[in-house]
Amino acid sequence: MGGWAIAVHGGAGVDPNLPTHRQEEAKKLLTRCLNIGISALRSNLPAIDVVELVVKELETDPPFNSGCGSALTAKGTVEMEASIMDGPKRRCGAVFGVTTVKNPISLARFVMEKSPHSYLAFSGAEEFARQQGVETVENDYFITGMLGMLKLAKEVNSILFDYRVPIESCSARAAATDSPLQMNGLPISIYAPETVGCVAVDSQGRCAAATSTGGLMNKMTCRIGCTPTIGAGTYACDLCGVSCTGEGEAIIRGTLAREVAAVMEYKGLNLQQAVDFVINERLDQGFAGLIAVSKNGEVACRFNTKGTFRGRWLGACATGDQCMLGGIWNQALWWESRRA
Repeated sequence: MGGWAIAVHGGAGVDPNLPTHRQEEAKKLLTRCLNIGISALRSNLPAIDVVELVVKELETDPPFNSGCGSALTAKGTVEMEASIMDGPKRRCGAVFGVTTVKNPISLARFVMEKSPHSYLAFSGAEEFARQQGVETVENDYFITGMLGMLKLAKEVNSILFDYRVPIESCSARAAATDSPLQMNGLPISIYAPETVGCVAVDSQGRCAAATSTGGLMNKMTCRIGCTPTIGAGTYACDLCGVSCTGEGEAIIRGTLAREVAAVMEYKGLNLQQAVDFVINERLDQGFAGLIAVSKNGEVACRFNTKGTFRGRWLGACATGDQCMLGGIWNQALWWESRRA
């Protein structure tokens, strides 16, 4: 059995025109969340506790699209989604359409542990949150100055923008788009959802995964994406834990997260081979990325978008070496530290 490991992501499809200060905000937040996870794993917390802890922190800070800072629906409200899965017994919980729950990932865990169900949604999920004493806030808490971007999205009839990029830049590129991306055959302009996720394996080889998002900017109300869909956006079993991000409809069609485990089990691939196979062969021209850990302490990351905010920490291995890596673009690392 290998050492513990953890990986965290802040969404696939990061726009190359993202302002430097926005990139720095993301780097600092991912670094802080990695350090929280590392401390928890060193304290021998189970992987399921670790992924909830890390995603909860990501939901509380607005740089990414989850919890505070979530994308807006076409009506200017926030509807959030989250899921969590514990590998050893494949227990899972998911929520979608929640509007007042401060940390949807914690409500998803309550669904897993305190209800006879795997999924709860909309008013039923909100009622369950109140029954369990989960912290709730007004919907305005989640809206962090994005009404202007929603207005622009409506004007150009786009379902999604990277709402962290300056409005002027988005407007110019939307007007100049010759071959827009498509989602289920319909055009969209700029794709950068910034979903968050965490995967971890503890010192006992137990894998877990958690994912959370506000969904698409200017999405239809009651739209459900890949994030709360077990086997698509999130999956964990005795072999691995996986969290996906990107074009939700393509991820759902490819059951991306479950496919990683399936090709490991049935094709005998190692973790990185499985991740590469799934991104190359199961997306049907969609755009997505994922992070994964194996029970042996391996970590893998792969995406076919322009960039994915991601961080990676490899725990103790046979040699005792440890390293921390992070990057936004395919070849660019923002930090790397190694120590024995």
